[in-house]
Amino acid sequence: MKIRYVDGRRVYYALQAGASQVTRNREQLNKINVFPVADGDTGSNLALTLRHIVDEVTPKADLASTFESIAAASLAGARGNSGMILAQLLNGLAFELRGERCVTASAFSAKLVRAVPHAYEAVSRPVEGTMLTVIRAWAEAFHDLCRTSKDFAEVLVQSLEQARESLRRTPQQLDVLRRASVVDSGAQGFVHFLEGIAGLLQGGRSRTELELGERVYLETTAVEGEVGTELTARYCAEGYMCGEHLRVDSIRKFLEEEGDSVIVAGNPERVRFHLHTDRPEKVFTELWRFGTFLQQKVDDMQRQQDTLYRRRSPVALATDSIADIPRDVLDRHQIHLLPLQVIVDGSPFLDRITLAPGQLFSFLKEVKEYPTSSQPTVQQAREWLEFLAAHYDSVIVLAVSGHISGTYRTLQQAAENLNQEERRITVVDTRLNSAAQGLLVLTAAEAIEAGAGHEELLSMLNRWIPQTRIFVSVATFEYMVRGGRVSPLKGKLGRWLNLKPIVSLDEQGKGIAFDKAFSQRANTKKIMSIVAQLHEKSPVEKYCIVHADAADKAQEYERRLTSLLGKPPEYTTEISPIVALNAGRGAVAVSVMQRDA
Repeated sequence: MKIRYVDGRRVYYALQAGASQVTRNREQLNKINVFPVADGDTGSNLALTLRHIVDEVTPKADLASTFESIAAASLAGARGNSGMILAQLLNGLAFELRGERCVTASAFSAKLVRAVPHAYEAVSRPVEGTMLTVIRAWAEAFHDLCRTSKDFAEVLVQSLEQARESLRRTPQQLDVLRRASVVDSGAQGFVHFLEGIAGLLQGGRSRTELELGERVYLETTAVEGEVGTELTARYCAEGYMCGEHLRVDSIRKFLEEEGDSVIVAGNPERVRFHLHTDRPEKVFTELWRFGTFLQQKVDDMQRQQDTLYRRRSPVALATDSIADIPRDVLDRHQIHLLPLQVIVDGSPFLDRITLAPGQLFSFLKEVKEYPTSSQPTVQQAREWLEFLAAHYDSVIVLAVSGHISGTYRTLQQAAENLNQEERRITVVDTRLNSAAQGLLVLTAAEAIEAGAGHEELLSMLNRWIPQTRIFVSVATFEYMVRGGRVSPLKGKLGRWLNLKPIVSLDEQGKGIAFDKAFSQRANTKKIMSIVAQLHEKSPVEKYCIVHADAADKAQEYERRLTSLLGKPPEYTTEISPIVALNAGRGAVAVSVMQRDA
């Protein structure tokens, strides 16, 4: 059956078919991903972008209104370079199709050609031999073929072969692809997208078409070793913003100064951006002044490459950002981190990633409302765990106490879904937080490096958790009151009496007021006495110190505890912004792990 025109519903179902084909080939796309960096996620990013569009859009007969919905959903759900480029192409098409209830193949081809520059303009430094090249080749072929045919199905199938030919040439255009003996992953993903549509229009793909679609894979190989460009920056950062008059050009200029691989898509009301940077916290805190963030996403490409090419153990060790542990320790032991969110005037910042320790207190001078915290969604946790489970034999996640945060339950739910797919993921409720959780994570990492397997480590954790304690010296009730942990009346009374509480966790992981004093000096003395008593009862095997913008106090704790215990701390570091929301400025905490009996 010939297809003379497309309307909104036909476009939606075509996009749905294309999305399904990309999803089926997601893992293979991840394996051949070497440009712009070999981080193994192009297939996942493109599949998730398309899946978000399919899930969010309700098709209508009217082409223009359906495409407007598709464009908006693509911006909201775009992931990675490939997803961003596809989103901008779809936004360009939406712009060109304004007012159209339906279009013929010839009319669509003209609008398609005009939409391609939208995709190129989104990329600060377009590179040929990529998804952009294949999109342009396909659009030009589609336009040329419409001169002799009015049938959408016929034109699409024939133009698909031109897209495939352009894909085959990508290794000749990019040295990194030639060295790896692969085609560009994003470009291959776009070809799969077209194949899915062609299959729908044909009412099922023929054997000939299937063979043509698979030929590129037969001519190339998946990347097995470490192949790809060197990282010019550590983090792949993406943000989605809204505002009344967003200054798109100013946003682009700022991003180009802060990193590379910059892509900016959208309009003055909504903008999505992508870049590679070493300072995501600066990027997001500065751009926060341009508008309101709807989404933030940051991938640690160094950790991704470690996972793909330099795994030190068959067991992945992971935790959430409430575990206070320095970046260099995370790097040294290849520990994976899932950030929670800090909501600042409606914008969700990623704890320890886009809002760094120490930045929170500067923010508090500018915000209208006191920030709150938010746990990851089940979908976010699932995607994070799915990546780990795909590259390790098993995964152990040491989560913040379930009595403090819903993060443990979220991770557990995500893991249960994946374990049904024969993944081996165990989420442990540490019944700890902050420094205590961080100390436990470090101890577990050392055990893995010493050869502990999955089950053996779980047995060790059952012994270590009750032996790990934390004592927090809180400098002021102000932050507990503002965060809702202490009533204003109790806070006022505490300030009037100059109370300095010592906060801890009970055996179930619930927060408790452990002790109190009437000065910081007395608080310090009490904590030293508590540690001395524990050490006398059962020797302290290791300890760490964390603080909230109180480096001088932390140094004093380090000096006194080193003298008391005869050894330095494992580390001293700042607490995460989420922990600082309640502990407040000036807080210092000590965590100790007593000797394994």
